[in-house]
Amino acid sequence: MNYWLMKSEPDVYGITDLDRDRTTIWDGVRNYQARNFLKSMAVGDLAFFYHSNTNPPGIVGLMQIVAAQVVDPSQFDPTSDYYDPKATVVAPRWHTVKVEFVRIFDGSIDLATLRDRFTPEQLLAVKQGNRLSVMPILAVVAEQILQLSAQMTVDS
Repeated sequence: MNYWLMKSEPDVYGITDLDRDRTTIWDGVRNYQARNFLKSMAVGDLAFFYHSNTNPPGIVGLMQIVAAQVVDPSQFDPTSDYYDPKATVVAPRWHTVKVEFVRIFDGSIDLATLRDRFTPEQLLAVKQGNRLSVMPILAVVAEQILQLSAQMTVDS
C-alpha cells in the first residue's frame, strides 16, 4: 500500500463533502506531475485529504483509493473549467482516481505543525513554493501523521 496527499479547497470540495458523498472522482487535476502521481495510485492506497487555500491549511482526514486509472470525464466537457480540447475519448490526456471517505480527523494537522515535524525531503507539502495538488508520502511519514491524528483524538 502507498500513501498520498491530495489537496482541495474546502469551499470547492472539502472533507465534509466527501463524508456526505462517500465516494467521488478526483477530477480536474491539470498538472502533468500530479497526473502522473494519480496514474501511479492503486486500489487500496490511502490518501490524506488536505484543505488548501484556507486559514490554516492542513490535513483534515483520510480517504482510500477505490478505483485507479479512471479517465477524467471533465476533459471532454466543453462547459467545464477543466476542458481540454486536445483530449479525445480514444486518446485521453487526463486520468484520475475514485476515492472513498475513511474518516475526518478530530482537528486539522495544520501546515505549521507539518513544517515543525517534517523536512521538505520527508514531506513535499512543506517545501516552500510547492503547489502540487497530489503527491506521494513515505510510509514512515504517513505513520507519523496518523499518530498525530490519533494524538489529537486523545487530547480532545
